[in-house]
Amino acid sequence: MKNVPSVPYNEDVNLLQFDIFKPLNEDEAKELKELISCFRYKRGSTVYNEGSRINGTYIVIKGIVKIYKTGFDGKEQIIRFAKKGDLIGFRSVISNELACTTSEIIEEAILCYIPGEELTRLLKENPEFSMALMKLTCKELGESNKFLTDIAQKTVRERLAEVLLLLMDEFELDDDNTLQISLTREELANMVGTATESVIRLLSEFKADKLIELNGRKIKLLNIPKLIKIGNVYI
Repeated sequence: MKNVPSVPYNEDVNLLQFDIFKPLNEDEAKELKELISCFRYKRGSTVYNEGSRINGTYIVIKGIVKIYKTGFDGKEQIIRFAKKGDLIGFRSVISNELACTTSEIIEEAILCYIPGEELTRLLKENPEFSMALMKLTCKELGESNKFLTDIAQKTVRERLAEVLLLLMDEFELDDDNTLQISLTREELANMVGTATESVIRLLSEFKADKLIELNGRKIKLLNIPKLIKIGNVYI
């Protein structure tokens, strides 16, 4: 795993722009702002490792972070991607457990670190913030349950179509219908839960069927209704 050092980021950050912190009053927001530490990370750098003790949580200000678990064979299973406004690492802080995932930067990012004791204080003193974090936890749990069901019941072809639609939903398309996230074939395979060779073959099939267009890591979606049908996705 790469170890790319982070660089302090000293520009002003408005935490109240993010939904998770909107329940905070002015005094709470001001105090939180004084306690956070912000850093700029390059692609390939690791924020925290699976099995490590993390004493705080992180809010993504800019960029994309992949969250993944490592299997016994060393293969990654990507759980999700975190982008601007997402909170990562908070469940380990609340449960006082070791990190159950690894977080790695895949697009240059700015993250702000929030000490665990400050997160705990806000949870105790601000019911609206507690409810917002509870809703976020339930949302992530629901997504994990859906992922487990898909792995068990869907074919690799169906899962790849669903992953492309998920990426479209999370990161949107540009004016040319191209996904606004650039992933390696291995990262795509780690999302789908299959071998890289299988994803390469299926992408070629999707291209031949005029469902997508490939340009390096960029993927353009040509026939979204057909992808929805293949992926058995309800939108």
